[in-house]
Amino acid sequence: MSRETTREAPGRERSGSRDHRRESREAQSDSRGQTPRADHEEGRAPETRPTIKTVAARAGVGRTTVSRVVNGSELVSEKAREAVLSAIAELGYVPNSVARGLVTRRTNAVALVIPESESRLGSEPYFSAVIRGVSAALADTRTQLQLMLVRDQAERDQLTQSVAERRVDGVLLVSVHEHDALPGLLESAGLPTVLAGRRREDDPLSYVCADNRGGAAAAVRHLLDRGRRRIATVAGPQDMEVGRSRLQGCQEALARAGIPARDHLVAVGDFTEEGARAAMRSLLERAPDLDAVFAASDLMAAGILLELRARGRRVPQDVSVVGFEDSYLARHTNPPLTTIRQPTEEIGGTIARTLLREIENPALPRTRLVLDTELVVRESS
Repeated sequence: MSRETTREAPGRERSGSRDHRRESREAQSDSRGQTPRADHEEGRAPETRPTIKTVAARAGVGRTTVSRVVNGSELVSEKAREAVLSAIAELGYVPNSVARGLVTRRTNAVALVIPESESRLGSEPYFSAVIRGVSAALADTRTQLQLMLVRDQAERDQLTQSVAERRVDGVLLVSVHEHDALPGLLESAGLPTVLAGRRREDDPLSYVCADNRGGAAAAVRHLLDRGRRRIATVAGPQDMEVGRSRLQGCQEALARAGIPARDHLVAVGDFTEEGARAAMRSLLERAPDLDAVFAASDLMAAGILLELRARGRRVPQDVSVVGFEDSYLARHTNPPLTTIRQPTEEIGGTIARTLLREIENPALPRTRLVLDTELVVRESS
């Protein structure tokens, strides 16, 4: 299994005495040529909002030292850091993130881009789980999340403009299609980008995905262990790596069991319930004696269960069904769905943390991480 690759920033020489001398010089520089004034000079209203200058004066350090503490720099002695933090607490100082963004050219915002329709976003549990994972990973940071749907050319143009104007520091891209120009656009713009999924195994952009091929193979092995031999597949879109990998894993498991590939037992769906029902009708017409179905997603498996029931087929007595994802749907179908669990929220959290690292240090090597899957057996098989 591939592993996430990280590299720590080059080590800095730390010297408490050197930091103390630097902080002393900064404090002297700030106070040079200035006469200390009382907070309440006669005829002058007291400052209502503390500034970095008042924090520095209270802590007895320079403004540069305060800035380093606020921005998390390690080039500050522990004594000075404690003094600055104490002064910030006493004065109620709030760092101006907008001003800091002007200096660092950061927006403190990332975009979660989903090039799918609103109907798919609302109906497919995968997207909501990814969003939960991303949101949880960003909750304790100062990073804002912008959700962007790219459904037509106008929205694609809007995203292009946002990238050109650097309105976000990076992009999380979900639901990647093989010939989609978006990943290439983001890559050529030099904007840090991390994919949930991938276009291919050696994708030049960082990605995090589930072990789609291995999970599909485990699903088919489970059906074979149940004595099923006429196993059909409703695959995902073949212009997506996830669709191709799950079909490949299914076919590899059949081949290892000595069962030849049969094209009439494969139908391609679109990860929707309606598409899966249409695919199931086609399979039953071509292979009425099929005894099992592997669906490339839980949502498609739910559609397959509905179609089998409408055709008078009992599950699992007549036809066993296995899905992929282990979304909340899997526990609420009739019967409850055997499926392959993929860590969808973990995928969301991992792509968010990976993107933050790449924003901080664009020179980091790209991350190519494949997460394990797990068979969850319920009543449909």
